Amino acid sequence: MPVILAAAARRSETPNAVMTTLASPTQGGAAHVLWRVDMRPGQAGPAHGFDVEQVWTALEGGATLVLDGAEHGLAPGDTAIIPAAAERQVTAGPRGFAAIVTAAPGARATLADGTDRGVPPWIA
Repeated sequence: MPVILAAAARRSETPNAVMTTLASPTQGGAAHVLWRVDMRPGQAGPAHGFDVEQVWTALEGGATLVLDGAEHGLAPGDTAIIPAAAERQVTAGPRGFAAIVTAAPGARATLADGTDRGVPPWIA
């Protein structure tokens, strides 16, 4: 389907964020995955990596991105290109954080300790 209505977007909630799948192979048949991340103030995701590159563009609020040990601030309009296998952790700032993210479908997540977390539902 070429148009995915907002009401049909798929929401996945974790203790760290809400991911809203906007397009994916199972959501509209897209060849790419596109999702929105919304984090409340101070929320932090786990240190982890993916086996594919991801591109994050900050929309609202701000965040700290720790990428392979280097700390980067993200503000609205900033874009982070996160290489495959790079360890990353995102922490929302005091106003929360929202971003649009894209990656290849089927991306697998791995925690910093090497635990394979599989393909998250927002990427399927």
